[in-house]
Amino acid sequence: MKAVGLYRYLPIGDPESLVDLELPRPTPERRDLLVRVKAVSVNPVDTKTRKGGPKDKVEEPPRILGWDAAGIVEAVGTESALFKPGDEVYYAGDITRPGCDSEFHLIDERIVGHKPKSLDFAEAAALPLTSLTAWEALFSRLGVTEQPAENQGKSILIINAAGGVGSIATQLARRAGLTVIGTASRPESIQWAKAHGADYTIDHHQPFAPQLKALGNPTIPYIFCLNNLDQHWDNMVEAIVPQGKICSIVGPQNPVNLGALMGKSATFAWELMFTRPRFQTADMIEQHHILDTVAGLVDAGEIKTTLTQRLSPINAANLRKAHATLEQGSMIGKLVLENFPE
Repeated sequence: MKAVGLYRYLPIGDPESLVDLELPRPTPERRDLLVRVKAVSVNPVDTKTRKGGPKDKVEEPPRILGWDAAGIVEAVGTESALFKPGDEVYYAGDITRPGCDSEFHLIDERIVGHKPKSLDFAEAAALPLTSLTAWEALFSRLGVTEQPAENQGKSILIINAAGGVGSIATQLARRAGLTVIGTASRPESIQWAKAHGADYTIDHHQPFAPQLKALGNPTIPYIFCLNNLDQHWDNMVEAIVPQGKICSIVGPQNPVNLGALMGKSATFAWELMFTRPRFQTADMIEQHHILDTVAGLVDAGEIKTTLTQRLSPINAANLRKAHATLEQGSMIGKLVLENFPE
């Protein structure tokens, strides 16, 4: 099968950072699905993994990246009960296993969902990682209820609302009845955030409190941080309401002062979508249920894909372009590659 991967952890300017490969087709066992991959999306985890490994290490066999895919089930393992060959699926995957930048891919069925029927494969591939991250953060880590009536009058601040996760979190939070305040600083990112459900936007390059006060929201019960925890920490501590909750998907570069939240009895939580598959948690199948729920919301017109760019085919040259685009740091929405070369 065709695949794209790496032998060494290199900057994207090096032509050997990602290379085209021919690898044996894997065989599904137990609860695995063998998926014929039709489209893959690129996320910051791809670029961080590609350049963040040991510089003196050579991977053999080569390491395959990619944790967002849509495709068709080719075969199932002996214990598979959720899918059958021919089913169209979408999923994010497991950071501890080979990624989906390959023509055929093994994935545990418990973290796979049925692809939204109303989307093509590229549109669907833009959704899994961001949808799982946003859903888990809002409804598990922050404890937001899914009942709109219970959220009336409550606000959430989403930092980096125009990014991949922010674009989904904004839609889910708005659907849950929250007033959504997103951070964005460029005209195009402000427009994108509002088009996806943000009621208001503020500039994350400026202090939060005066901008929130001008909106009539000097403090916020929920904050979802999707960019630069260090930069925004003091602003979040000031803005969060007493007994409020903050969730971040971004690790700090330096120690943060958790003690600053003590006076407000505020909660801080991490969200990492890979936790459930990585540790094979007892509730791992929740990701299957979340993806199926999101697919239903998409098909009902309540959630829309965040695809903004397509590249074809799926090969090393195009994946290097995609990684370079993400590393520029100004990406709005999601970038997807589709179709392996014949």
